[in-house]
Order: sequence, then structure tokens, then C-alpha cells
Amino acid sequence: MGTIKLNEGKTKQIIELADESGHVLVQSKDQITAGNAARKDQMEGKAAIANRTTSCVFKLLQEAGIKTAFVRQQSETAFVAARCEMIPIEWVCRRLATGSFLKRNPGVKEGYRFSPLKMEMFFKDDANNDPQWSEEQLLEKKFCLAGLTIGRCEVDIMNRTTVAIFEILERAWATQNCTLVDMKIEFGVNVSSKEIVLADVIDNDSWRLWPAGDRGQQKDKQVYRDLKEVTPEAMQMVKKNFEWVSERVKLLLEPQASGRVVVLMGSISDLAHCEKIRKACGSYGIPCVLRVTSAHKGPDETLRIKAEYEGDGVATVFVAVAGRSNGLGPVMSGNTAYPVINCPPITPDWGAQDVWSSLRMPSGLGCSTVLSPDAAAQFAAQIFGLSDHLLWAKLRASMLNTWVSLKQADQKLQACSL
Repeated sequence: MGTIKLNEGKTKQIIELADESGHVLVQSKDQITAGNAARKDQMEGKAAIANRTTSCVFKLLQEAGIKTAFVRQQSETAFVAARCEMIPIEWVCRRLATGSFLKRNPGVKEGYRFSPLKMEMFFKDDANNDPQWSEEQLLEKKFCLAGLTIGRCEVDIMNRTTVAIFEILERAWATQNCTLVDMKIEFGVNVSSKEIVLADVIDNDSWRLWPAGDRGQQKDKQVYRDLKEVTPEAMQMVKKNFEWVSERVKLLLEPQASGRVVVLMGSISDLAHCEKIRKACGSYGIPCVLRVTSAHKGPDETLRIKAEYEGDGVATVFVAVAGRSNGLGPVMSGNTAYPVINCPPITPDWGAQDVWSSLRMPSGLGCSTVLSPDAAAQFAAQIFGLSDHLLWAKLRASMLNTWVSLKQADQKLQACSL
């Protein structure tokens, strides 16, 4: 491993990796600081705690589909990341008003809830105490990093991405009955891909966490900032909180609930259509079972198959695939309390007439109709996402990535037309 130090901050060093080009080692230090290092202490074991925390958070975000610089955890106290040129802005996202926001906005009560989230940015400038910046200031600065000029499109992407990251982590922490109050993140431009990615670290210095929404139980660095005096006992308490977070954060990677999709097809001739549903379910990590049964020709068998999947306690969404007259979806829907999605394979000849058998139902039936196989799988994923934060995170990141690719396509097109 090479040991050329590229940069050193208050809590970490960035070291160039000679044998892995385009990558760096992010090495944490056993140091805790507050108020731009006006207060600074050694905290034994902090490097390992911070590294564990940030590695888990980055894994969670990366598995969801958020672009990050993180590559892998390398040791107790370091991780490997893609080399980035950092954008010198702290992006702050708030759900509840507290801290500096209250000082800057007198009259706002602590705990005021922002929906949508409140975004702020601060220019990284220690000499001037990281002043708050407007978007206009950032745009006028025309930063150029790794060959990428930070303009309107890039600022919009960072703004949107910050909100998505906050929402994913907020949802994850909610599974531990913990309120994510606010957080700060930083972005960099990946020197190899020239993409804007989430960089730096996200650890217990980066956010406010209130278990059960109670500020009195706060577990983040604010505990250290609030100390009247730094005693060994006080530092032990701070360390305990940091350890609590690094243990809890591992639990965020565990799925909450497993569900499955059961696709029922009226005939084996519908197999190609059903395979598309199965493939799309696979992209969300949802197990998908295919069965053949006709509610018209063998209603007893259809109901027996239904009972098989109702009887084992696994949360199930049924997808009914039947061409011509769809009896399968309505019969299922009338006989199960589980969600049923109709996804009829529509043919050009009679499709316009056939679809009515999926749309117009007797009373008391609640099945939905989704024509695209991909969209049927997505709808099932959204149902499971209500109780599984990791699945919800994939859906949320996918929404962000779709938005970003449209934005970038528009920018490329404008560049060609100029």
C-alpha cells in the first residue's frame, strides 16, 4: 500500500493507494472536535467506531442504488473509496428545526417539522466559520472539479440527492424507533467517471439522532458539543453514545419483512409475459413463484393454490395473468384478503375489449390492473416497501436516478444544439 498523504482533516486522513489507481484510503482518527476544532479531544476507539458507522451507512445507500465513493471497508479504522475532487459545500438537510437553524431564525420553535425537508448549504471555510451560502453564490463561484463545472444542473442533482439520502436514512432509523432530525453530507466528483457522487463520510458527527423523538436521549455528537466541561467521565458517556449508534447502524442493513409475489397464469402460453414479471421482481430482490391455473376451467384448483400460499404466513401479493376473459384475478380477489394485481397480456386483435374483464368488477372486489409486467412488479414492490425499509430505499433511489438521467439527457441535448 502506498502512503502518500493527500489530505488531512480534523477527524481523518486521505491516503493515496499506489497499487489501486483512482482509489484512496480514508483513515479515521481517534479525535473528536466541536465548533471548528475550538474544542478538541482524543477519544480512544473513535476511529474504529466512526469507520464502522460510515461503512454501514454507505453500504445501505449503495445497495439502494445511490451513487457513492465508497468501495469497501479495509480495516478496523479505514475504508477504500474512489478518488474524488471534493465540492467544498456542506449540504444540510433538516426534518426538525433545532441547533443553528433556531439561532438564525428567531421565533421558530424547536421541533418545528419541515415537510418537505428543509435544505441549506454552507461553504467550507474554517477561517470564516463555514458561512451559509445561497444557490446563487454557489452558481456564481463556477467551481471546476475534475474537469466538471458546477452549474445549475449539478446543483439541482446534489439538492435532490441529498433529500433522497435523508429520506432513505430517516426511514431506516425509524425501524429502530429513532428520529433522524437533520444531517450534513458532502459530494465529490469521481476523478475517473467524472460523476457527482456522495463522498466524505456519514458517521455520528454527521447527524442528530433522537431515540423515540426525544431530544433528552440524543445519541449524536451534540452530546459532546453540550458538555460544560470535558472530564474522563463525560468522555466515557460520549463514547457510549457513539458505540450505541455504531451497533444500531448494523441493524439498519437487515430487511424488516420478507414477502413474495405469486404469479398465476391462466395458460402456459402466457409464460413469456410472466417471466418478465419474475425478472422485474428479481431486480427488487423479491422472490417470485410462477403457477398455472385457470379459474374458468379449474376453479377448485385455483382456490387450492390460493390456500397453499395463504397458509404459511408469508406476506404475498398475487398477480393474475389471463388473456381473453380474465376470470382469474376477480375470482382470486373475491376469495383472498391479500392484494391481487391483474396484469393481462393484451393482444392487438381483441385487447381493447378483453381489458374490460380486468377493469369492471362485481362489487366487493379490490384488484388493481397494471398492463406492463415491469410496472406490476414495481407495484408489488411498493406494497412491500411499506413494511420493508430496504425495498423502499431501492424504489426511492430508482426515482432519483430516473430524475437525474432525464436532467442529464436534457443537458447533453442542449450542449449539442448550441
